[in-house]
Amino acid sequence: MILPIRAFGDPVLRKVAKEINKDYPELGELIDNMFETMYSANGIGLAAPQIGLDLRLFVIDVTPLAEDEDYADIKDELAEFKKVFINATILEESGEEWKFNEGCLSIPDVREDVKRKSTIVIEYYDENFVKHTETFSDIRARVIQHEYDHIEGILFTDHLSALKKKLVKGKLVKISQGDVSINYKMRFPK
Repeated sequence: MILPIRAFGDPVLRKVAKEINKDYPELGELIDNMFETMYSANGIGLAAPQIGLDLRLFVIDVTPLAEDEDYADIKDELAEFKKVFINATILEESGEEWKFNEGCLSIPDVREDVKRKSTIVIEYYDENFVKHTETFSDIRARVIQHEYDHIEGILFTDHLSALKKKLVKGKLVKISQGDVSINYKMRFPK
């Protein structure tokens, strides 16, 4: 089922999400719905707060990037990178900070350069509640950091300079009021 994505201004996007346990009702169905919702919006990541649930859960599928010339050197890694992250904790961020133009399904039509560390170590449970501790670099680390921010109540716009924040403020107000043209299901703050 395709769920509406919460727009900028919805209070759930600012909550620090709660951990969930393996007995969470219909967890498999929720994960399937999140992937379906993400695909319908042409996204590569989606966090539970973006569908109105303050849960420490996000899904990522960067397999479409395997066809992008910019990622030819990691094509094989990207071609198989579809994951579920439950109760994730980033243990370490390291390496050079690098800028990348980010966007967000909850903030349509706003894209800005964001600096993030190039490598992360993350601990998480997968959809079968098997615990993993893994190291990721490149675009995979970037997408994980972006989605991880969502379960911490942080949006990519929070990483912008004061000047950039001022420049996008008008767009953010319009988004929160539903004054945006999108081709996927959204729910706007009242």
